[in-house]
Amino acid sequence: MSNTCTGLTLTPAVTEHAILDAVAAEIAVLDHNGIILAVNAAWRKFAIVNGLEPGVQAPCTDVGTNYFGVCGAIPDAPAEDELEASLGIRSVIAGRLLSFSLEYPCDSPQEKRWFRMTCLPFGPKDHSGVVITHTDISDLKLAEIGLSIAATAFESQEGIFVTDSQKIILRVNMAFTEITGYTREEAVGQTPNIFNSGYHNAAFYEAMGESLKRNGSWRGEIWNKHKSGEVFPEWLSITAVKDRAGVATHFVASFADITERKASENEIRNLAFYDPLTELPNRRLLIDRLAQAMTTSVRTQKYCALLFIDLDNFKKLNDTRGHEVGDLLLKQVAMRLKLCVRACDTVARMGGDEFVVVLTRLSTNEASAATDIAKLSEKILDTLNQIYQIGHVAHHSTASIGATLFKGQQLSIDDLMKQADLSMYKAKDAGRNSYCFFHASMEVAVNERAMLEEDLRKALQEKQFLLYYQAQVANKTQLTGAEVLLRWQHPERGMVAPADFIPLAEETGLILPLGLWVLKTACTQLARWADQAHMAHLTLSVNVSVHQFKQADFVDLVLTTLKDTGANPERLKLELTESILVENAPEIIRKMKELKVQGVCFSLDDFGTGYSSLSYLKSMPLDQLKIDQSFVRNILSDPNDAAIAQTVVALANSLGLGVIAEGVETQSQRDFLARLGCHAYQGHFFSRPLPIESFEAFVQEA
Repeated sequence: MSNTCTGLTLTPAVTEHAILDAVAAEIAVLDHNGIILAVNAAWRKFAIVNGLEPGVQAPCTDVGTNYFGVCGAIPDAPAEDELEASLGIRSVIAGRLLSFSLEYPCDSPQEKRWFRMTCLPFGPKDHSGVVITHTDISDLKLAEIGLSIAATAFESQEGIFVTDSQKIILRVNMAFTEITGYTREEAVGQTPNIFNSGYHNAAFYEAMGESLKRNGSWRGEIWNKHKSGEVFPEWLSITAVKDRAGVATHFVASFADITERKASENEIRNLAFYDPLTELPNRRLLIDRLAQAMTTSVRTQKYCALLFIDLDNFKKLNDTRGHEVGDLLLKQVAMRLKLCVRACDTVARMGGDEFVVVLTRLSTNEASAATDIAKLSEKILDTLNQIYQIGHVAHHSTASIGATLFKGQQLSIDDLMKQADLSMYKAKDAGRNSYCFFHASMEVAVNERAMLEEDLRKALQEKQFLLYYQAQVANKTQLTGAEVLLRWQHPERGMVAPADFIPLAEETGLILPLGLWVLKTACTQLARWADQAHMAHLTLSVNVSVHQFKQADFVDLVLTTLKDTGANPERLKLELTESILVENAPEIIRKMKELKVQGVCFSLDDFGTGYSSLSYLKSMPLDQLKIDQSFVRNILSDPNDAAIAQTVVALANSLGLGVIAEGVETQSQRDFLARLGCHAYQGHFFSRPLPIESFEAFVQEA
């Protein structure tokens, strides 16, 4: 081959081979007959790698061979590709085409392969030859096939949408539109919030986000909203797409409408657990609800009750009017019973004309719980005594009720059922249309509680309440303030213990006016002390009930009281119990912060005895934790109590809070607490609760 190529005159040091070898692409130069005139190093390497045998160059790919046989020499090469390649190259040589390109499969014994052949004219004259570039595009083809499969999978029967890291929807499939009602144009650019049904609280979505962050995925059942506004259940799976650094760049969500499945599940559940006539829970579900009530009662220490209700003379109605009329009556009775109870209670049908009511979350006080049962029993009797309109017939019916009270799992379910059943028959024996408690003592307790409630209302009107003050001491002798303790000086009963009337005041709502009186009296006392040099530094701790704190205007009531009395907010300390956080903790914390800004201090009373949530504790604007006297009482003899006290001190220190121990009665207890790091105390060792005159004298002498 000469040193002249396509009109280019080469110096002796530079040949056309050197130029071709310097090009990274695989190149072969053909004359007008298809004879290969030159190839470069990349071509030779390509021809060997893609040969039929390892290390052997592919046929018809070397100088002097006819390139038109390259595909024909490969077994099983597609004939149509072979013909198309030959015609395309000849057309470029003849000048009929400016260029030609072809992609075709050409497998080796080891793997499936794809190639791209490109042909361009070459030479100083027309029809003098062409340049062939031959490239292995197997990886590209595999990627295209993968994308095609992914695209097909994307258009599956499940709804799919893809979001970016900010939850903005980027892409949806057709099933998405069919399930949600939103078109691609309506959904893209929005967030999944457009599907929010309102059925799930913030904690649900926080848990979902935490799972995506921790595991990279979340799956579960969720209720979402259709474009039409209809809410439907779906099974949703979300997967995070992460980059090499592990950062989520996209989220892929797939979901399916499970409305039909839920309907089938509900139908099966209804057949298994519900009475087909009244749609009330049947005996099987009743037993399960009773077991749940007993378990919950162990945790909350609240009483529950079981009521057996039997319609009086129902058999007579069935015999005279027929079973169809009897069934209609049973349906109406079921509806009336459901209207008598709370959502947390259960009304069930045992069979025939027997109904059962399970009452949960009653009072922790037995007498109070018994009173609630009595009131509900009277309400049920009154409701069932109303005239029933059955078709064209007006019917009057009464009922007999047997009730038993329980707390925890002291008795078996069978025993409770027997007690309620026995009580119901006693009510029938007593003349029907009445209720009967299993224990006669319950009736006595109900009467006593009713009398105490009446006296409590009278005490508020006649101002029979007093405030006692118990000193709070820092270190050994430094008097820092006092806790105000409510006392009831009953004209006949004498001094009534707070444990006997505070729970009743809370259950009847009387704690609200009573608590406000305590707050106003304490603030008035603070304002008086402000003018006395030896008293001005003292703080007053006032216990606040959860019912008070739940009042919408509680913050305004406190601030108004401070303003009206002239008391210094920084001298007022509100004592809360852990139970205040059981419901709507964020709202409670918000109110605390509003008062904290005004200078009011907060102490968490009885810490460690009730509802403990460190996540809420760190959010509360507290000043102090109070070690409960139940831990202090045996702190010298019980290692567990000592460990709990030490933990409270350590926790308070870590949160930057003060800590005070109540119920300190001996010097040994005080010294032990001091060694633990607790240097503030309250208890009989320093001073018993004293009326105001005695307390002020105590301060004067201190």
